[in-house]
Amino acid sequence: MGKLIYSMITSLDGYVSDRKGQFGWGVPEEEPHQFVNEQSRGIGTYLYGRRMYETMVYWETADTPDQPPYVREYARIWQSTQKIVYSSTLTEVSSERTRIERTFDPDAVRRLKAESDLDLTVDGPNPAAQAIQAGLVDEYQLYIGPAIVGGGHRFFPDNVHTNLTLLDEHRFTNGVLYLRYAANQ
Repeated sequence: MGKLIYSMITSLDGYVSDRKGQFGWGVPEEEPHQFVNEQSRGIGTYLYGRRMYETMVYWETADTPDQPPYVREYARIWQSTQKIVYSSTLTEVSSERTRIERTFDPDAVRRLKAESDLDLTVDGPNPAAQAIQAGLVDEYQLYIGPAIVGGGHRFFPDNVHTNLTLLDEHRFTNGVLYLRYAANQ
């Protein structure tokens, strides 16, 4: 059975993007990127909202000679992973191993977890909020960037209470802090 992991870069004040939808302050450098590459090897399926998918589809064509090896490596990892995009407006996808679902169905995600030998991630604050509210998230992985952005899309939804157990932490030389928590359900 796979775990459902919510993992994203977030600002110190808890936002995955600022008020304009930008997250340039969170673009990983080589050291944290290599760490993310290693964490991503155990992922079998990415669950995306439309906006996050549109950001991440970059990786479909990022395996080019002009990119550093760690970028090309992540591109290959991303390309080989299954992707589900939750969108009521998207009509087609721009990547292999990708399908569109019109709504986030907690029961379908439970089945995916039960049938998967690999872990799944939910990426993007909207599908993550739905997964958190349905009690589906088994693990939280936060990459906290050294920035305060003052508003935007929050990492955690409002009105949710979950007790967590710290499983791991890592500090990068660029000031990014990785925190990994298990949800106590």
